[in-house]
Amino acid sequence: QVQLVESGGGLVQAGGSLRLSCEASGRTFSTNAMGWIRQAPGKEREFVAAITSRSSSTDYADSVKGRFTLSRDNAKNTVYLQMNSLKPEDTAVYYCAAASLTQTIMNVRATYWGQGTQVTVSS
Repeated sequence: QVQLVESGGGLVQAGGSLRLSCEASGRTFSTNAMGWIRQAPGKEREFVAAITSRSSSTDYADSVKGRFTLSRDNAKNTVYLQMNSLKPEDTAVYYCAAASLTQTIMNVRATYWGQGTQVTVSS
């Protein structure tokens, strides 16, 4: 069993930055792919970014490439999403996700989900 707790969301002006963190409990953290999925008001959930268990590979949605950076620290059971050059269209609830494969997260599925953290970008 893995429990995920997100932090770092908030309100920021367009062009600003935020860093989301997701701390996981459970001994299987280092064996799971991790990532972020977001849901904007009135829209379906969409893939944001995913990273393999050993940080050997990361994948990003086209809409965030070059602006967002995903990393993880297995010693701290934590994954980080650095978000730069934020846009109003990045406004959403961001969910931390864990799964065996990054492809699962890219398909907007996960074995484990966090509760979500709100990110609001004002224009």
